[in-house]
Order: sequence, then C-alpha cells, then structure tokens
Amino acid sequence: MEREGAKVERKQWGDEGEEAAVCFLVSQGYRIRARNYACRHGELDVVAERGDVLCFVEVRMRSTAAWGDPSQTVSFAKQRRVVKTALHYLGTHGVRDRMLRFDVISVVGRGERATVEHLPGAFDAGM
Repeated sequence: MEREGAKVERKQWGDEGEEAAVCFLVSQGYRIRARNYACRHGELDVVAERGDVLCFVEVRMRSTAAWGDPSQTVSFAKQRRVVKTALHYLGTHGVRDRMLRFDVISVVGRGERATVEHLPGAFDAGM
C-alpha cells in the first residue's frame, strides 16, 4: 500500500516540475504545442515553439541541489529515445521545414521555491 502512495507522490512531483517548466517557457515567449507526447519509441515531456524553432524539451527534476544538477541525468540512451520520439512526432504532425532543437530544463525544488534552468540545444540529433 505504501508503494502506491509513493508512486502517486512521485507523479504529482513530476507534474509540478513539468508545469514549472511550461510556465517558464511561456514566460520566455514559447508556445506549447504538446505535453507528454507518447509513442512506441518513448515520451516527449514538452514540445514548444518560438519563431521558426521547434523545441523538444526533456524536463529533469531534483528535490534539492545537494543531489546534483538534474540536467546531467539525461543519458545518451535517453537522448536517442527523445530523438526517435521527436521524429515520430514530426511525421505524424506533418511538420516540415522547421529548425529543430533538443533542450533540457532542470527544476530543483518544489513550488514557489523551485529554480528552473533552461539549457537550449543541450544535445543534438546525432545518432
């Protein structure tokens, strides 16, 4: 029973982190195209655009900075899954002739005390 409660708490915390990331992006002039886009290859946390650039954003969270920079937890395997999922997104949404970028947003803490750091172009599509 306790394990189920921990899962619910983790999901709520993840939702808070993604919401903080989305609010940050919107405040910077991005338009959100999708959240939690999933296909057989994986999931995209956020798909956002600003101008001619379409961004696929991986959101990473930590409860405290003592655990290190959350952006450092995006492994090469995760990057490959994000790129494959982004290609699926592009194909199913008929997106062409756009500049693409793969970003990471780090969220440390919760609520109003959370700090958000945006790393544009954190990785590329090189596979």
